Amino acid sequence: MKFLPFLGLFSVLAVTVSCNDTNAIYSEIPVNDAVDAPPVSGQFQKHVLIEDYTGTWCGNCTRVSFGIEQVEAATERVNIVAIHNGNDPYHFADYQPLKDLISPDHDLELPQARLNRTITWVDPDTNTQDAVNLTSNNCGLGIAMNSTVADGQIDLDVKVKCAQNYSNLKLVVYVLENDLYYRQINYTTYYNNVHVIQNFEHDHVLRASLTHVLGNPIYGTNFDQTVTTSFTVPVPAKVSNAENMSFIAIVTDANNNAINSRAAEPNENQAFEENP
Repeated sequence: MKFLPFLGLFSVLAVTVSCNDTNAIYSEIPVNDAVDAPPVSGQFQKHVLIEDYTGTWCGNCTRVSFGIEQVEAATERVNIVAIHNGNDPYHFADYQPLKDLISPDHDLELPQARLNRTITWVDPDTNTQDAVNLTSNNCGLGIAMNSTVADGQIDLDVKVKCAQNYSNLKLVVYVLENDLYYRQINYTTYYNNVHVIQNFEHDHVLRASLTHVLGNPIYGTNFDQTVTTSFTVPVPAKVSNAENMSFIAIVTDANNNAINSRAAEPNENQAFEENP
């Protein structure tokens, strides 16, 4: 789990072609991103981002795991990142900027979960609606990824298309790994009230960041324009099985709020989730 040291190993080609603003300048049709808003032509499906600060040693972190499962059952428009830290086989070494973002003045006490990067998810095991309510038929920008993974190399194009004018946007691109099995301490009654869950399935585990973890600036984000950022990098050394990798792209504003996000599998060619 690295970003700056890890980035030094990468050969990254970033090409910016268009998109602009942290606070949208609604020069076209305003975005109604309420969860029950009808879809507006030319706008994009909106996903909620859940960042789960967790550890295999954290007995109360299963509250968040359980809550995430409930959100996944309620909506497909959810993207998840599990950020492990501490004495943990999946420890993400370069989590400090994320810690400073969500808890700048105190130690990072787990469990912690954030919605769209900056919103505290209160009572995640019993309050799934807060997460679901951040999804919508409408968003001012959409994301699509195309990738090829072969011979230990990742070729990934991340495209951002704008239905509004934006400025001061940042792009975050993560490499995740799924289907990791390791024990999980559990202080809750979930998962059959087992105190030490053997072979607990850990998914969406953050393995590497292809950008700074708080994002790299993207430019030219204007109405009806598309920005493409390309990466050619080796499969991260932390990834134990490249077949279980996935990618997540997040576009944030200048205040680190996630505007939209999208997940993708290796060798997937995505179209924009644009309303007809």
